[in-house]
Amino acid sequence: MCCLLNGTKNIIDANNHTRRLRIPLRYDCFKTRKQKLNIDIAEIGLGLTGFGIFFTFLGVIFLFDKGLLAMGNILFLSGLALTIGLKSTMMFFMKPQSYKGTISFGVGFFFVIIGWPIVGMILESYGFIVLFSGFWPTAAVFLQRIPVLGRLLQLPYVRSLFDRYRGKRVPV
Repeated sequence: MCCLLNGTKNIIDANNHTRRLRIPLRYDCFKTRKQKLNIDIAEIGLGLTGFGIFFTFLGVIFLFDKGLLAMGNILFLSGLALTIGLKSTMMFFMKPQSYKGTISFGVGFFFVIIGWPIVGMILESYGFIVLFSGFWPTAAVFLQRIPVLGRLLQLPYVRSLFDRYRGKRVPV
């Protein structure tokens, strides 16, 4: 159910007369405030996920700085939880086919926190690949549709890598 919102605004014209300006109708397409709040939280989650990836990248660039890596991990996980919801995040990590990746990612995170960033990042990378391996085919098809990058990905050697995943797409 959409709400129609009318409004007026007082403006002062060139002769210092106050006039009432009518603001046109505006449609608020959210059914409830909760839906709008959920969309705002998801946007914050995407930002946190992006910052998490950025800080992890900086941690690797600065020779496995454990502070940046730990901050990147915390931001990435909190952003993921805000983006898809806490319940969906827990279900994603606790699926029986995801146990190997979840344990590897968690142990790697622990190693980063205690001060062994190289071992931790190796374990986290393995866990990340195992956890998100179902999304690679969809990402490959998406990357091939980007105008400039798509042409580079159509090269024979690169295309053969992407053609392996054609039949295994995950619905988004």
